[in-house]
Amino acid sequence: MKIGVKCLSIPSIHKMIPAATLFDPLPIKAVGATLRAARFQPAPDVPARGVCVLLNGQTEFIEKYFEVIDELRGRGFAVATMDWRGQGGSARMTEDSRKSFVGDFSEYDEDLDTLMNWIVSPMLAAGEKPVALAHSMGAHILLRLLARRPSSLAAAALCAPMIAISFRGQKELLVRSVTRYQLWRGKRADWVWGMEGRDPHKATFASQLVTSDPQRFERTQMLLREHPDLRLAGATWGWLAAALRSMDWLRGQAAAVATPLLIVGAGKDRICVTREAENFARRAPAADYVEIPEAEHEILMERNAVRAKFWLSFDTFMQKHRAPV
Repeated sequence: MKIGVKCLSIPSIHKMIPAATLFDPLPIKAVGATLRAARFQPAPDVPARGVCVLLNGQTEFIEKYFEVIDELRGRGFAVATMDWRGQGGSARMTEDSRKSFVGDFSEYDEDLDTLMNWIVSPMLAAGEKPVALAHSMGAHILLRLLARRPSSLAAAALCAPMIAISFRGQKELLVRSVTRYQLWRGKRADWVWGMEGRDPHKATFASQLVTSDPQRFERTQMLLREHPDLRLAGATWGWLAAALRSMDWLRGQAAAVATPLLIVGAGKDRICVTREAENFARRAPAADYVEIPEAEHEILMERNAVRAKFWLSFDTFMQKHRAPV
């Protein structure tokens, strides 16, 4: 179902201690990796709305989402979040910490299960289900969970979900063939060609592909300059092969995802294929689809006018599925 949106002003600031001040990382042990997680209580002056699971994308980290965490808290949500294995403050999977590597996306399933069991479940009231907000790869992994266990969540909002990725002018058959060849050569942990050059320390606003907001881009760059251990440059052949397998599988699972979904596509996305996100929403039995034409891939890191459209859609959707109590 495709619905339209109008612009909405950014909600007022609530009387709460900012997430950046409250941040107290929690180590949790998944099979094969120690993960960095965190939880935050809602603003004290708004009606409680339960727990929102916040899942970031590839290369991202908790600190990048402090603004989003506070926006969720200001809406009455407690927030549970984490860094996926191989990125942020979680255990890295290769000797070069800038590489993104995973053998199979079932390892990310294990990460999400660990977050749900050890952090989210203790935050829930009896009989309560959480909601979720997930971006890109985080949305992909969440959909893997919902395809298997659609009753795990009350509802979920997905930003620019990784249903298919852009090959940026390369033929898909060529990319798949080269990836298989590199795995055959035993190069699973080697960089995908060009990825090493995407080290965030070398990135400029002119060279990046994910946001039209120079201020929020610079905020992330500042965090990475202050905490260089958080940075991740890009994919290895092993990660790309695992991602291709998982996306191929997930595109056939839309009908199994009965959870109420809000899928928000970015009209100017150069990382993920927006039309595939729309197609997934059309096939899912309980999905609404919204597209923000002027948005780049990182909708939540975009300009205020773009973000306001997202939050209007989110608020309208959550009013139906998780109204304040």
